[in-house]
Amino acid sequence: MTKHRIYSMSVASVYPHYIAKAEKKGRTRAEVDGIFRWLTGYDQQAFEGELAKGTNFEDFFAHAPALNPARELITGVVCGVRVETIEDPLMREVRYLDKLIDELARGKAMEKILRS
Repeated sequence: MTKHRIYSMSVASVYPHYIAKAEKKGRTRAEVDGIFRWLTGYDQQAFEGELAKGTNFEDFFAHAPALNPARELITGVVCGVRVETIEDPLMREVRYLDKLIDELARGKAMEKILRS
């Protein structure tokens, strides 16, 4: 089975699209960064380092310092697929990220997005 192409894409190549989506709806880059940090456990400096290195999604999640256990509370549909039913663990992590960014763009409060 071949890997999905998102796995080999750099996080830095998709990151500006996440920022644009959030800013178009009046949200901030800091909030997007907060979502990345909450989900993966990277601190801001390490996160920016991964972006600068051009780390792909596969390595980004594989080397994440501490995937947040509360991420399993993320439910809903992204790209027509329920995130909680995705079997491929890496694809599920990518879709968790997509879902959180979608919630941010829809105006949901950060406390609710971060499952606080």
